[in-house]
Amino acid sequence: MLSFLVATHVVKMSTKILPLFKPRCLLSQANLKCNTQKQVRFLNYVQGQSSERNSREYFYFIDHQGQLFLDDARIKNFTSCFKEKDFLVFFFKRLKENNNGKFCEDFPYVSRCGREMNYVRCDDTPVVFTHIIQEADSSPGRLAFSGAGDRLSVPFEPTNICMLPQTGRVYHPAPAQYGGIGLIRSSLAIEFSKFMDFEHGDESLPPSHFTWNGSKHKLSNVLFDVVKARE
Repeated sequence: MLSFLVATHVVKMSTKILPLFKPRCLLSQANLKCNTQKQVRFLNYVQGQSSERNSREYFYFIDHQGQLFLDDARIKNFTSCFKEKDFLVFFFKRLKENNNGKFCEDFPYVSRCGREMNYVRCDDTPVVFTHIIQEADSSPGRLAFSGAGDRLSVPFEPTNICMLPQTGRVYHPAPAQYGGIGLIRSSLAIEFSKFMDFEHGDESLPPSHFTWNGSKHKLSNVLFDVVKARE
């Protein structure tokens, strides 16, 4: 399935030699060796190349807006990202940390499809929450991610959002298979910032409270140390 979709997305496969920066994706303790200090490296690969196990290998990139691209796409914008929802659901439901020891320094996540192995790197986190899905009841709603609408979402936890003052980026818990943390897309983060309060007005510290649906929540900031360590 993935190879067919990739073939329709790429006219020509070519050897790609490009500088890669160490990704900022969060990894588990067991996989910290794949998240070493950032530096420029050069990687030589061919999209669809055969591995020693006679499987095909593809390489992808997720930007800070949650858009998925072939890693060697020259132009990365909305017109060139993958938008087919069935493909995105299929891809992200199989996405997990790369623990197989191959390409893990540059592509810390993989999404396996049968005998195809898809290696993934990202600008920040592999999960990027793009919008709120409001529900009929009084619940906070759900956070959708990865461009698949309500087919990929998690319950919204207003008490557990966390903003890093140094960057202004906002994070929210994500499923464990993705590393437990996801970035909130900038447009949604700007909207959320309107409802954040800072204790004693000190904006050099993370927000202390967040008002959502008329309820004021004291923020746990349980993700702050994790986010800070990643920076």
